[in-house]
Amino acid sequence: MRLHSASMSELHAFVTVVRTGSFSRAAEELCVTQGAISRAVARLESHYGKVLLRRSAHQMVLTQSGEQLLEAVREPLAVIEAASEALRVGPSRTMELVLSVVPTLASVWLVPRLPDFQARHPEVRVRFVPYRKDEDFSGPTPHAAILTGLGPSQWPTWECDYLIGREVVPVCHPARAARQRWRRPADLVAEPLLAHSTSPGNWAQWLRAAGVEGMEPELSTVFDQVSILIQAALADMGVALVQRCLVRAELEAGRLVTPFDLPISLQRGYFLCRLPGRHTAASLPVFRQWLLEMARQDIGSMPV
Repeated sequence: MRLHSASMSELHAFVTVVRTGSFSRAAEELCVTQGAISRAVARLESHYGKVLLRRSAHQMVLTQSGEQLLEAVREPLAVIEAASEALRVGPSRTMELVLSVVPTLASVWLVPRLPDFQARHPEVRVRFVPYRKDEDFSGPTPHAAILTGLGPSQWPTWECDYLIGREVVPVCHPARAARQRWRRPADLVAEPLLAHSTSPGNWAQWLRAAGVEGMEPELSTVFDQVSILIQAALADMGVALVQRCLVRAELEAGRLVTPFDLPISLQRGYFLCRLPGRHTAASLPVFRQWLLEMARQDIGSMPV
């Protein structure tokens, strides 16, 4: 059988050049000469018969063929590299992965799923460091951080993967829902509306998406932690707007109810973030792959 794929060394050279934005930095990272990197990319272009990178004195731009190749090989190469390191170090040694995670997401969503990751990858030891709301990856930092925000539009120089959290629902104590018997989303405006300090505009966005026009919500109480926001709803302080992934257990157990279970998604969500071009843990690609799988499963099982 004829093989159509290029060599691993050439693919690694290409991906590293794109990631670092420089032939010289790619050569330094891969411990070869700049000429070796240039020849590897040239062989790759010859192999496929297509220009992959357009280079000038001031910039380097991927062609459409280059973008197609990068998208296809970047993640598989990272996974192969991580698996290779795991085999080389052997079962007696571990690879550390240092993470910073939004506390509520960590306790409610991530940690309950971590035993599955550890069963699949016993060679990886996950270590959590304190979460910083203003994380900028300066100084001693985690290999990656799971943050809440707008993704690439908020962090254009980072590598960001959307995980979960855009799906939001209004929730309240079942006794409140029984007392009020709301008929339409606009009826919620008269209730004490509970919100989170990092996204006070979520209620206005949700109401617009639910078809409520010309009504500006007045927030009753704003909390700086989602976990406290959820507790306020459980205490019947009002109606809270929260990410569905964080209250699934409460909804399924009947401790909370959602007055209007509409399929509404907002822009903010939880993203796995890391700096490109920086030395990262070899275990990060396999963790990223597993994390995206867990998020897809959760989103796929949500009501529509």
